[in-house]
Amino acid sequence: MYHPVKAKKYFGQHFLTDNNIALKIVTSLQDKNNVLEIGPGTGILTKYLFNIPDINLKLVEIDKESIEYLLKIYPELKGKIISADFMQYDIKTLFNSTFNIIGNFPYNISSQILFKILENRDIVNEVVGMFQKEVAVRISSDCGNKNYGILSVLLQAFYNIEYLFTVNEQVFTPHPKVKSAVIRMVRNNVKSLECDEKIFFSIVKTAFNQRRKILKNALSSFKFSVTENISVLNNENILIGLLLKRAEQLNVDEFVFLAKNVTLKEITQ
Repeated sequence: MYHPVKAKKYFGQHFLTDNNIALKIVTSLQDKNNVLEIGPGTGILTKYLFNIPDINLKLVEIDKESIEYLLKIYPELKGKIISADFMQYDIKTLFNSTFNIIGNFPYNISSQILFKILENRDIVNEVVGMFQKEVAVRISSDCGNKNYGILSVLLQAFYNIEYLFTVNEQVFTPHPKVKSAVIRMVRNNVKSLECDEKIFFSIVKTAFNQRRKILKNALSSFKFSVTENISVLNNENILIGLLLKRAEQLNVDEFVFLAKNVTLKEITQ
């Protein structure tokens, strides 16, 4: 199939070619006011986005060939496309208020994109994106599931996440070697965690890096003791119980509980 822009492996490009799926992705975005599209490529999502009434749309694209093509086919995009690497760009400068992100994300940097969104969670309200299916499943998995991991906990601490639908390899050019999936992330009401967030992040990462071990052993470099004065005995029992579990068995609130009961001076992480 002829394609107007050559997909570049070093950018991780796989261009979506199915208009029905593209429209389904755009429709899945609930808040269509301020919208940033990451990696528009040949504009299969863009053509539906810029026709939405009153949308304030901006695009970040690293591929200059894609930008040239988009401006030729859709001259209305002039002034809306930023020629930049999303991972290096300060997205805080894009809008005067909170905004939403949409895109068919390059699979080779999808985790990095998610961590950047997490860092900017105070300004990113909603995300609808295409990911490698394995990543989408991991992000949306609940505790107790073997796919539940670091990204699951960190993102679910601040976003409500839905796995929307699976996408087959045949609707891309070139065909990826894996299935894809679309998820939606909507910012929850948690402004900040009831613990030191650096400690929380460190505990989660350390716990899952040794996920086969019970937490008492996986988190041996941390010193835990109950720090709350209310129901100290009860909290000690909860703490003991949590440390006898494995990382995938704890939900976000339980990881927060562990972070609240760390003796700071004895952390070696």
